Amino acid sequence: MEIRKEVGVRDSITSKISRYRNFPMVPRVIFGRGSFDQLGEILMPKRRHSEAPFIFLVDDVFEGTPFASRIPLIFNDQVIFVSADEEPKTVQVDALVGRIKREFNELPSGIVGIGGGTLLDLAKAVSICLTNTGSSCDYQGWDLVRKPSVYHVGIPTISGTGAEVSRTTVLLGPEKKLGINSDHTTFDQVILDPDLTKGVSKEQWFYTGMDCFIHCIESLNGTYLNAFSQSYGEKALELCKEVYLGDLSLADSRDKLMMASWHGGMSIAYSQVGIAHAMSYGLSYLLGVKHGIGNCMVFQHLEEFYPKGVALFNQMMQKQKVQLPTGICSDLTDSDYKTMISVSLGMEPLWENALGKSWRDIATWKKLKSIYSRI
Repeated sequence: MEIRKEVGVRDSITSKISRYRNFPMVPRVIFGRGSFDQLGEILMPKRRHSEAPFIFLVDDVFEGTPFASRIPLIFNDQVIFVSADEEPKTVQVDALVGRIKREFNELPSGIVGIGGGTLLDLAKAVSICLTNTGSSCDYQGWDLVRKPSVYHVGIPTISGTGAEVSRTTVLLGPEKKLGINSDHTTFDQVILDPDLTKGVSKEQWFYTGMDCFIHCIESLNGTYLNAFSQSYGEKALELCKEVYLGDLSLADSRDKLMMASWHGGMSIAYSQVGIAHAMSYGLSYLLGVKHGIGNCMVFQHLEEFYPKGVALFNQMMQKQKVQLPTGICSDLTDSDYKTMISVSLGMEPLWENALGKSWRDIATWKKLKSIYSRI
């Protein structure tokens, strides 16, 4: 009788514990101006031997620049320059994985992604697909990856996406835009060097920073909100206000936005984003609109759901003298709207976080079309 009672108690405790997700975090991170120059030192202990290279996936804006010469290549390491003009695609991931497997007889020592969210997502996806069979589109979803990825490092050269800290790599596939959400996605090492963001254009600086800002608004106003997410989200929001509404020096602005990005990414690790992100996926899938600006174009029309957040967003646009494109959806057909809305509504956890269990009663096709039609 006593044994049965003890087992029953243990089962009850296990049931309670299992409701909480044991999410991974980046185990090692270095922050500071000039910290990129420690990359070679960081990678050396991770090299298995001279024939197992590191593969550096680098934004092609750095090709032929002095920065490219700072990448610590030894042995048969290889740099692959990749365009970030479009959102990362599953076919792109598969092509990179195929190329690496053809050129080397064994797995590389690791993958290093250097760039914005596109390059960081590609690096995460490639590191996963080098050890898991099939196409990257097979892993779009939640917890579908079975084998650990190869060692991978993320080095952001623009701040805001949170890709450096998240367990998600968002990919545009043949049928959907959806992340590989996995415990094996998270980077093993991140280097946060604010100096690497010096060359970012004013528009890109704003759009990616607003990605972070919108992370915070959606997380802090979501039904999944908890003290863990709230603590990171509130700090990221505070930093975004300092950067976009304050009068910081350029150096301080770079430092603070990089940390806002980190905290913003952490705020959704144990929570979720919401309506702007769900609807921006539809824009990206159909029209190829990049993630940051897509979020902005949707968010400006979400006063009904995030009134205080949209008011702050408008203040930031005015302060930074930014104007969003208009008429993006003016010539779309009913079929186009159907595609965008289907992709958007497929992001069920985002809608549930934003609107609760009965989200389908609010996020109707008519409602989404009315928002898209104003973009």
